[in-house]
Amino acid sequence: MLGAVTVAALVSACSGAASGPNGGSGDAAAAPAADAKLTLTVYSKFTDREYNVVTAGLNKLKAKFPNIEIKHEGQQDDDKITQSIRGGNPPDVAISFFTDNLGAWCSTGSFQDLKPYIERDKIDLGQIPDAVRSYTEYQGKRCAMPLLADVYGFYYNKDMFAAKGITSPPKTTSELFEATKKLTEFNPDGSIKVAGFLPSMPFYANYAQYWAPNFGATYIGPDGQSHLADSPEWKAMFDFQKQLVDFYGGHAKVEQFKAGLGEEYSADHGFQRGKLAMMIDGEYRTAFIKDQAPELKFGTAAPPVLDSKPDRYGGAFTTGTIIAIPKGAKNPGAAWELIKQVTLDTSTLVELSNGLKNVPSTKAALTDPKLEVTPEFKTFLDLYNGGKLLPNPSTPIGDAHLKAVNDFAEKWQAGNIPDMTAGLKQVDAQINDELAQKRAGG
Repeated sequence: MLGAVTVAALVSACSGAASGPNGGSGDAAAAPAADAKLTLTVYSKFTDREYNVVTAGLNKLKAKFPNIEIKHEGQQDDDKITQSIRGGNPPDVAISFFTDNLGAWCSTGSFQDLKPYIERDKIDLGQIPDAVRSYTEYQGKRCAMPLLADVYGFYYNKDMFAAKGITSPPKTTSELFEATKKLTEFNPDGSIKVAGFLPSMPFYANYAQYWAPNFGATYIGPDGQSHLADSPEWKAMFDFQKQLVDFYGGHAKVEQFKAGLGEEYSADHGFQRGKLAMMIDGEYRTAFIKDQAPELKFGTAAPPVLDSKPDRYGGAFTTGTIIAIPKGAKNPGAAWELIKQVTLDTSTLVELSNGLKNVPSTKAALTDPKLEVTPEFKTFLDLYNGGKLLPNPSTPIGDAHLKAVNDFAEKWQAGNIPDMTAGLKQVDAQINDELAQKRAGG
């Protein structure tokens, strides 16, 4: 669930949280009476089939509050959510795919603090894994709840593995590289016919933040500063990327091959059409394959890890959909009841997971017998519940640090950065400058 939003617009949405239940601090707004008649407006980015699944989940609230109407407005991205808050006419509930903006929303008060509600209703947050709790709060302030989660694992083509005599998915980057060499096929002119594993970044689900947990790489140090240039893990990751580019004969050949692959969410996706033998992707890809390439024989596994980080095997990157009460919401008490319904009620979560093929975000939902689990999907449930998930850090600069690292990765793979350490120092300086400006109120 990726999206783009202007960080500057987010952080300027409001200068701080107002007092009282409509502003985001103070006491929790009272829950509506059981027979209350009102309309809750919900913004989300869901469309088409997924919109209908989510609308059905939202309407589960009517079992408790039969006279509350849910007005679910889809195709509302983060920019539209921010604009509604700035304009003083926000929805009662905001759903976002883009967790990396949470720090900006929390720090400005654009999303209300949910702590008073959680304490009043004695909500046990221990039913949500630590990593997922971390990407829905900022500096101890909980201004969102996880709706469903995404976990990024490893996909491989079983027929291609069998044809090359590969009996199990790689567990380390050296094994991944050896498998890549076996599985890659070149045309007579030297161009790539089938790629074992693609180094292009960003492309499909190849983003620096999705690879980083497999290498043990982190963004922000204990001092609150970016430390990429001093990190052997980041350097190992980019060395591995260059190793792959060099194996394929250089950046130009990789780009030529990439240009012939279908769009990420189309039926012509490279993995689904047998052009890619292995890849990193989210659990939702299992649903796309079932719908768009049902004949494909594929397996899933934990992502391969750096050889020197064997303890990281079984871990993965996680992110997900978040749900919150915006500043100025007209019905915050009822909004909280809706949020509780879709984020903590097991039956609702299971129905949403079965419909969307995302990972349900509570431990109880993971083991519910009504959860539809294929062997390929179970991999992601195991990763989610394995205690080794790593999310992106929440920062007041939104996704600016992620963009800076992915920009570096793109230039690095193209051979436009001759000195990795010097290049990473520039990235650190850029990120730290933005952090300093934000801390200074800039």
